Amino acid sequence: MSSDDVPSGSRPRRRGRTTLLIATAAVLGLVAGTCAGYLVQADREPTKLPSLSQPVVAHAKGEGSEPLSAAQDHRVKTDGDLRKLLLSRPKGTKALPWAPEEDGWLDLAGYADTLDHADREFGDLVGSEFRRAAAVSWAVGDTYNTEIRLVQYRQEENLGASDRASGWNVEDTSGWPVPGAGDGMVYLFKPERKAGYLPLYKAQASASRGDIAMEIWIFGSKPIPKSKIMDLAKRQLERL
Repeated sequence: MSSDDVPSGSRPRRRGRTTLLIATAAVLGLVAGTCAGYLVQADREPTKLPSLSQPVVAHAKGEGSEPLSAAQDHRVKTDGDLRKLLLSRPKGTKALPWAPEEDGWLDLAGYADTLDHADREFGDLVGSEFRRAAAVSWAVGDTYNTEIRLVQYRQEENLGASDRASGWNVEDTSGWPVPGAGDGMVYLFKPERKAGYLPLYKAQASASRGDIAMEIWIFGSKPIPKSKIMDLAKRQLERL
């Protein structure tokens, strides 16, 4: 991620003065309506309450709906071992010696530490209701490094997965939608060049499926074909 990678969608907006005035007027209207209601009721005769005894409603007959199968119920997948939903490390590749994940898992602090402005990201992830993250990474010789992360959110108060998946800084990129993936996108960044170093090429894919945000990164010393990152994104989304 670049230095401005904090997802804008996860930051709450400040409420304006207009919103405050509307809310105040609504409260005053409710108070006035309540007072008028009490005055009307005071002049009426008491209403006789209905009998507490009610006829018994017969239960509906017939068989109920069948429970969803494991293939249909996505919670069966996503509530299990998240690591099993990751693509496998391809044969002939090697594990990254500096990979942040341990046994395939990334905790909150570990995941935040992989992003720019880790302290700020830690707070944003707490606000987005981070639940857990799984990751896999590999190297293809000395040319390409690939990292895939599945980040799951509780989503009790907000849609953390879709907010985070669509909140990346993608300036200076070329982007294409992932077919059939809703918010799925792949991006190719302009290469970073520094004197005395090989150029650094970067590709990214992001999408959300329910409560899971998918992130794929490819870094390389050679140009990264669009087809390479698109193929990874399609195959990883199929597993979700």
